[in-house]
Amino acid sequence: MGKIERSLIVFKPDAVSRGLVGEILSRFERAGLKIVAAKMLQPNKEHYYHHYENIGKMISRRGQKVFDITVQMMSEGPVIAFILEGVEAISLIRKMVGATEPKVALPGTIRGDYAHISFSYAEENDVGTFNLIHASGDASDAEQEIKHWFSESEIFCYETVHEKFTQSKKR
Repeated sequence: MGKIERSLIVFKPDAVSRGLVGEILSRFERAGLKIVAAKMLQPNKEHYYHHYENIGKMISRRGQKVFDITVQMMSEGPVIAFILEGVEAISLIRKMVGATEPKVALPGTIRGDYAHISFSYAEENDVGTFNLIHASGDASDAEQEIKHWFSESEIFCYETVHEKFTQSKKR
């Protein structure tokens, strides 16, 4: 059953330094998703460890080397974190973002339109996979990630004029 969901979005240092945040964020807004929280920050290694391993199980799934390279890449500059809200937002955002490996992300997706690196190239060159953006993978991850990145006081509830059209609420 469809419901209103929230998802964490993190614009990674490559998106911030390339000046793509506004352009990409506008795609989410045009789809009817609502920004309920936003901030720029430069997290430390402990913050990323909790995000990528305690929640995402990156070391368990992909190994220590991939984790270390990812944390190094994420530490190269500030990130901008958002919480987006909307009808079945998690799956919608994942579809809009595209495959984690930019090389295989379809045209029309964020990664398909703005990135092209492959996992094999990144691994052979000991660099991170510059894929611009993190988006929660599922409802459990979203809940944990949102609590990790934002306090309750940083999350806002308000109604946009577009909700009538994007959420079909009875009035």
